[in-house]
Amino acid sequence: MHDLFKQLIDWYLHSLESGGYLLIVLLMFIESTFLPLPSELIIPPAAHLAYTKGDMSLLGIVIAGAIGSWLGATAMYWFSRWAGRPLLLKFGKYFLLSPEKIAKAERWAAHYGNFGIFASRLLPVVRHLIGIPAGIVQMNYARFSLYTVVGSALWCGVLCWLGVKAGQNEALMKGELHSITLWAVGLLGVLAVVYYLFVHRQMQSDKK
Repeated sequence: MHDLFKQLIDWYLHSLESGGYLLIVLLMFIESTFLPLPSELIIPPAAHLAYTKGDMSLLGIVIAGAIGSWLGATAMYWFSRWAGRPLLLKFGKYFLLSPEKIAKAERWAAHYGNFGIFASRLLPVVRHLIGIPAGIVQMNYARFSLYTVVGSALWCGVLCWLGVKAGQNEALMKGELHSITLWAVGLLGVLAVVYYLFVHRQMQSDKK
Protein backbone atom coordinates (compact mmCIF):
# COMPACT_ATOMS: atom_id res chain seq x y z
CA MET A 1 0.00 0.00 0.00
CA HIS A 2 2.85 2.34 0.92
CA ASP A 3 4.60 1.67 -2.42
CA LEU A 4 1.37 2.15 -4.40
CA PHE A 5 0.72 5.43 -2.62
CA LYS A 6 4.23 6.64 -3.41
CA GLN A 7 3.87 5.60 -7.05
CA LEU A 8 0.65 7.60 -7.39
CA ILE A 9 2.27 10.70 -5.88
CA ASP A 10 5.33 10.31 -8.08
CA TRP A 11 3.06 9.98 -11.12
CA TYR A 12 1.18 13.12 -10.12
CA LEU A 13 4.39 15.11 -9.60
CA HIS A 14 5.70 13.96 -12.96
CA SER A 15 2.40 14.93 -14.60
CA LEU A 16 2.61 18.34 -12.96
CA GLU A 17 5.94 18.98 -14.64
CA SER A 18 4.27 18.68 -18.04
CA GLY A 19 0.67 19.69 -17.23
CA GLY A 20 1.49 22.56 -14.90
CA TYR A 21 -1.26 25.01 -14.02
CA LEU A 22 -3.74 23.52 -16.50
CA LEU A 23 -3.59 20.16 -14.71
CA ILE A 24 -4.28 21.91 -11.39
CA VAL A 25 -7.26 23.72 -12.93
CA LEU A 26 -8.62 20.43 -14.27
CA LEU A 27 -8.22 18.53 -11.00
CA MET A 28 -9.70 21.34 -8.92
CA PHE A 29 -12.60 21.51 -11.38
CA ILE A 30 -13.26 17.84 -10.67
CA GLU A 31 -12.85 18.50 -6.92
CA SER A 32 -15.75 20.97 -7.01
CA THR A 33 -18.22 18.75 -8.88
CA PHE A 34 -20.19 15.64 -7.98
CA LEU A 35 -16.96 13.59 -8.35
CA PRO A 36 -15.04 15.03 -5.39
CA LEU A 37 -11.26 14.72 -5.56
CA PRO A 38 -9.76 16.10 -2.34
CA SER A 39 -7.87 19.35 -2.88
CA GLU A 40 -5.68 18.22 0.03
CA LEU A 41 -4.17 15.73 -2.44
CA ILE A 42 -3.78 18.26 -5.27
CA ILE A 43 -2.38 21.54 -4.00
CA PRO A 44 0.29 20.57 -1.39
CA PRO A 45 2.36 18.39 -3.77
CA ALA A 46 2.18 21.15 -6.40
CA ALA A 47 3.35 23.71 -3.84
CA HIS A 48 6.20 21.40 -2.84
CA LEU A 49 7.24 21.12 -6.47
CA ALA A 50 7.13 24.90 -6.87
CA TYR A 51 9.17 25.36 -3.70
CA THR A 52 11.87 22.86 -4.60
CA LYS A 53 12.14 23.30 -8.39
CA GLY A 54 10.67 26.71 -9.11
CA ASP A 55 8.90 25.62 -12.31
CA MET A 56 5.65 27.08 -10.99
CA SER A 57 4.91 29.92 -8.59
CA LEU A 58 2.89 29.58 -5.41
CA LEU A 59 0.69 32.48 -6.51
CA GLY A 60 0.10 30.74 -9.82
CA ILE A 61 -0.94 27.56 -8.01
CA VAL A 62 -3.39 29.49 -5.81
CA ILE A 63 -4.88 31.22 -8.87
CA ALA A 64 -5.11 27.96 -10.83
CA GLY A 65 -6.73 26.22 -7.85
CA ALA A 66 -9.25 29.03 -7.37
CA ILE A 67 -10.12 29.08 -11.07
CA GLY A 68 -10.60 25.32 -11.16
CA SER A 69 -12.79 25.42 -8.05
CA TRP A 70 -14.86 28.26 -9.50
CA LEU A 71 -15.35 26.42 -12.80
CA GLY A 72 -16.46 23.25 -11.02
CA ALA A 73 -18.77 25.15 -8.68
CA THR A 74 -20.15 27.05 -11.68
CA ALA A 75 -20.94 23.78 -13.45
CA MET A 76 -22.83 22.56 -10.37
CA TYR A 77 -24.63 25.90 -10.03
CA TRP A 78 -25.91 26.04 -13.60
CA PHE A 79 -26.69 22.33 -13.73
CA SER A 80 -28.84 22.70 -10.60
CA ARG A 81 -30.40 25.96 -11.79
CA TRP A 82 -31.31 24.42 -15.13
CA ALA A 83 -32.52 21.06 -13.80
CA GLY A 84 -34.35 22.33 -10.73
CA ARG A 85 -35.03 20.44 -7.54
CA PRO A 86 -37.55 17.87 -8.92
CA LEU A 87 -35.20 16.68 -11.68
CA LEU A 88 -32.23 16.61 -9.31
CA LEU A 89 -34.14 14.47 -6.85
CA LYS A 90 -35.25 12.14 -9.65
CA PHE A 91 -32.05 11.79 -11.65
CA GLY A 92 -29.36 13.01 -9.24
CA LYS A 93 -28.50 9.46 -8.24
CA TYR A 94 -26.99 8.92 -11.70
CA PHE A 95 -24.53 11.72 -10.87
CA LEU A 96 -23.79 10.48 -7.34
CA LEU A 97 -26.20 13.10 -5.93
CA SER A 98 -28.55 11.29 -3.61
CA PRO A 99 -31.66 13.03 -2.24
CA GLU A 100 -29.95 12.94 1.16
CA LYS A 101 -26.93 14.86 -0.16
CA ILE A 102 -29.15 17.42 -1.85
CA ALA A 103 -31.19 17.93 1.32
CA LYS A 104 -27.98 18.27 3.34
CA ALA A 105 -26.70 20.99 1.01
CA GLU A 106 -30.03 22.81 1.19
CA ARG A 107 -30.04 22.75 5.00
CA TRP A 108 -26.48 24.10 5.03
CA ALA A 109 -27.41 26.95 2.69
CA ALA A 110 -30.58 27.77 4.62
CA HIS A 111 -28.76 27.80 7.96
CA TYR A 112 -25.62 29.73 6.96
CA GLY A 113 -26.90 31.91 4.11
CA ASN A 114 -24.48 33.74 1.83
CA PHE A 115 -21.60 33.20 4.25
CA GLY A 116 -22.09 29.46 3.72
CA ILE A 117 -20.83 29.77 0.13
CA PHE A 118 -17.54 31.19 1.39
CA ALA A 119 -17.22 28.85 4.39
CA SER A 120 -18.08 25.77 2.33
CA ARG A 121 -14.81 26.12 0.41
CA LEU A 122 -12.96 25.31 3.64
CA LEU A 123 -14.87 22.14 4.52
CA PRO A 124 -15.01 18.64 3.03
CA VAL A 125 -18.33 17.18 1.81
CA VAL A 126 -20.14 20.54 1.71
CA ARG A 127 -17.48 21.97 -0.63
CA HIS A 128 -18.61 20.19 -3.77
CA LEU A 129 -22.34 20.36 -2.96
CA ILE A 130 -22.87 24.04 -2.20
CA GLY A 131 -23.53 24.96 -5.84
CA ILE A 132 -26.68 22.81 -5.77
CA PRO A 133 -28.87 24.92 -3.44
CA ALA A 134 -27.35 28.13 -4.86
CA GLY A 135 -28.50 27.08 -8.31
CA ILE A 136 -31.89 25.82 -7.19
CA VAL A 137 -32.81 29.10 -5.48
CA GLN A 138 -31.19 31.04 -8.37
CA MET A 139 -28.79 32.91 -6.14
CA ASN A 140 -27.17 35.91 -7.79
CA TYR A 141 -24.42 34.32 -9.90
CA ALA A 142 -21.94 37.19 -9.50
CA ARG A 143 -22.23 36.99 -5.70
CA PHE A 144 -21.95 33.21 -5.78
CA SER A 145 -18.83 33.47 -7.94
CA LEU A 146 -17.23 36.07 -5.67
CA TYR A 147 -17.71 34.01 -2.50
CA THR A 148 -16.52 30.88 -4.29
CA VAL A 149 -13.35 32.45 -5.69
CA VAL A 150 -12.38 34.18 -2.42
CA GLY A 151 -13.01 31.07 -0.31
CA SER A 152 -11.21 28.81 -2.77
CA ALA A 153 -8.20 31.12 -3.01
CA LEU A 154 -7.93 31.25 0.77
CA TRP A 155 -8.11 27.47 1.04
CA CYS A 156 -5.56 26.95 -1.74
CA GLY A 157 -3.26 29.41 0.05
CA VAL A 158 -3.49 27.34 3.23
CA LEU A 159 -2.71 24.16 1.29
CA CYS A 160 0.23 25.86 -0.45
CA TRP A 161 1.60 26.82 2.95
CA LEU A 162 1.28 23.18 4.01
CA GLY A 163 3.15 22.03 0.91
CA VAL A 164 5.97 24.53 1.48
CA LYS A 165 6.32 23.60 5.15
CA ALA A 166 6.44 19.94 4.19
CA GLY A 167 9.07 20.78 1.58
CA GLN A 168 11.26 22.32 4.27
CA ASN A 169 11.35 18.99 6.06
CA GLU A 170 14.74 17.35 5.55
CA ALA A 171 13.28 13.88 5.05
CA LEU A 172 11.07 15.16 2.26
CA MET A 173 13.97 16.91 0.60
CA LYS A 174 15.67 13.52 0.39
CA GLY A 175 12.88 12.12 -1.73
CA GLU A 176 10.09 11.05 0.62
CA LEU A 177 7.60 13.12 -1.40
CA HIS A 178 4.66 10.91 -0.56
CA SER A 179 4.83 12.22 3.02
CA ILE A 180 3.47 15.55 1.78
CA THR A 181 0.23 13.83 0.92
CA LEU A 182 0.24 12.03 4.27
CA TRP A 183 0.35 15.45 5.93
CA ALA A 184 -2.53 16.56 3.71
CA VAL A 185 -4.54 13.44 4.55
CA GLY A 186 -4.01 14.22 8.23
CA LEU A 187 -5.34 17.73 7.61
CA LEU A 188 -8.31 16.27 5.80
CA GLY A 189 -9.00 14.07 8.82
CA VAL A 190 -8.97 17.08 11.13
CA LEU A 191 -11.34 18.94 8.82
CA ALA A 192 -13.63 15.92 8.71
CA VAL A 193 -13.87 16.03 12.49
CA VAL A 194 -14.61 19.78 12.38
CA TYR A 195 -17.24 19.13 9.72
CA TYR A 196 -18.91 16.48 11.85
CA LEU A 197 -18.90 18.53 15.03
CA PHE A 198 -20.00 21.88 13.62
CA VAL A 199 -21.84 21.10 10.41
CA HIS A 200 -23.22 17.56 10.23
CA ARG A 201 -24.66 17.58 13.76
CA GLN A 202 -26.13 21.04 13.26
CA MET A 203 -27.87 20.05 10.04
CA GLN A 204 -29.14 16.84 11.61
CA SER A 205 -30.62 18.81 14.50
CA ASP A 206 -32.24 21.26 12.06
CA LYS A 207 -33.89 18.32 10.31
CA LYS A 208 -35.63 17.16 13.50
